[in-house]
Amino acid sequence: MTHWYPRRVASYPIRVLGDPVLKQRSRTVEELDGALATLVDTMYTTMYDAVGLGLAAPQVGVRKRLFTYDVGEGPRVLINPEVVEAAGEVGFEEGCLSIPGLRFEVRRPERITARGIGLDGREEIFEDDDMLARVFQHELDHLDGLLLIDRLDPEARKQALRELREIDLTAAAQAAREPGDGPRL
Repeated sequence: MTHWYPRRVASYPIRVLGDPVLKQRSRTVEELDGALATLVDTMYTTMYDAVGLGLAAPQVGVRKRLFTYDVGEGPRVLINPEVVEAAGEVGFEEGCLSIPGLRFEVRRPERITARGIGLDGREEIFEDDDMLARVFQHELDHLDGLLLIDRLDPEARKQALRELREIDLTAAAQAAREPGDGPRL
């Protein structure tokens, strides 16, 4: 059961590289209540406004273990998620709402089984080897205080940091809210 409503709520500003909350491990969600449902609704709005496929709570400044996502089947949320099985490895070019304007080749497990709970408190289990697997792994990294540049090999990371020094990330985050270069994780 999804608690997303077609009403309009204000969206959160997205935190960008350099914000300390992005480097901290998120806390387990202990209570499923109205405040959490409101957070999730606002995260859906923020995710869609930013043209993202997924959005982790730390990206809006909230240190809770949950993320929202939509890979074409409508908005969903996964609370206290974890990968319970992973296999294979594949490279894929990823973008990130918290590092706007740049994309990087990231290697991750090709297939995963993940579980968590929905807003209704029921356990959800997913097996995937496509975009959903990518989104889950990317958003789980955010919940563990990792950014996609932390997944790069040392030389690629050095080059990425060089490029990032030349970009005003806050301005890029605002510009990235304009549709055009495709969805980001």
